[in-house]
Parts: sequence; C-alpha cells; structure tokens
Amino acid sequence: MTDALHRSSVTTVVNLILTGAIFLAWMVLHVLAVWHLDAPAHPLWAVAALLGLTWLSVGLFIIAHDAMHGAVVPGAPRANVAIGRLALTLYAGFSWRKLIIKHMAHHRHAGTDDDPDFARSGMLRWYMSFVATYFGWREFWILGTTVIVYALILGDRWPYVGFWAVPSILASVQLFVFGTWLPHREDGHAFPDRHNARSTRVSDPVSLLTCFHFGGYHHEHHLHPSVPWWRLPSTRTPRDHA
Repeated sequence: MTDALHRSSVTTVVNLILTGAIFLAWMVLHVLAVWHLDAPAHPLWAVAALLGLTWLSVGLFIIAHDAMHGAVVPGAPRANVAIGRLALTLYAGFSWRKLIIKHMAHHRHAGTDDDPDFARSGMLRWYMSFVATYFGWREFWILGTTVIVYALILGDRWPYVGFWAVPSILASVQLFVFGTWLPHREDGHAFPDRHNARSTRVSDPVSLLTCFHFGGYHHEHHLHPSVPWWRLPSTRTPRDHA
C-alpha cells in the first residue's frame, strides 16, 4: 500500500509539473508572438512561433482531456475541473460541461453511431462533423468577442491576434487526424476489441509530437483511461511491442 501511495504521489507531482510547464510555455510564447514579435522582419521566427503554439495548444486540450478522466490530480475532482476549464479557456473558450459529456459518451460508444466523435464519412466531412459537435453558438460568441476585444487592445498590431486563433484551428486538425481519425477510422481491418480503436504504431518522439501519445497509444488510452498522457507508453506490454 505504501509503494502504491508513493507511486500515486510521484505521478501527481509529475502531472502538475508537466501541466504547469505546458501552461507556462503556451502563455510565454503567446505573449511574445502576439505582443512583441515583428513577423515581417523575422518570418522564420513567426513560423516557429506558429508551430510551437499549435503544438502547445494540442497540449492544452490534452490536459483538459486528462482532467476529464480525473488523471491530472487523482482523487481531487475540483482540481481537475479547475485545471481542465482553464486549459479549454486558453485553447479556444470551449465549454467544459459539453466536452466532458461528449467525451464520456465517446468512451462508452466508441466507433458506433452513438459516438459523438465518430462519423461514417470521408476525412473532410468527418472533421467538419467533429468541429460542429464541439463548436456551437456559445463558442462562436465567446471566440468572436475575445478576438474583437483583443484586436482593439492590440491596436495597430491587431493582425497578431492570429497567433491565438490560427494555432487553435491547426491544433483542432492535428487532434482530429492523430487522435480521432487515424485511431477510429474503418479501414477494412478488424479492431482488436469493443473499443473500436487502434494505436498508430509510430516512434515515441513522433507520438509525442503529433498528439501527446494519443495517436501512438490510442487503444491503450481506451484500455486505461485514467493513465495520464506521459505514462501511456508504459501501458504497452513487451508482447504488444512485438
């Protein structure tokens, strides 16, 4: 019991350190890009900032996702809700309540007609359906109002609000392709079990860069939903690697 409590405590500490690092990195890069970057004079830095913010925006969503499963601070529901809501607000102003209800339905009915994340259509139509599921009038007004207010505050730098909006959009594509479409699409091969999910069998660095391991270890996530993103590689057995 003592060893189990120790492992749980270590996991929680690592969760909070990584969560804090992603939050801090996103906020620092966001401020630098929106308020201080001279994009025309430094186009390569602008591209790097855009790519960095996109990846960190994926990280914000993954933090919120782990919080939905109670995996950020195990045994502390209020802390998970607070962290998840903050992550979704920074990412794109999404509703915590809507996402957690839909995501739990996804886990109960993965890859079926009752799965809100699943669609029997081509990739583009599936993505549009995926976005429509989570982006409603509430999100439209919140995002629209935020962009307008931000642009007014920025003054002559108003186009730089794109360093918030564009990474959020690109992150949604990245999350969809690597975290939903590749793991759950029907490609003529049978899924391993009732979760109707597969892992995309890429190297761990690629798995981390594409979707914080939720592509490379998506089936493992469905098997172990309370395991945080950084521990997903440890859930695959030596036989699974063979």
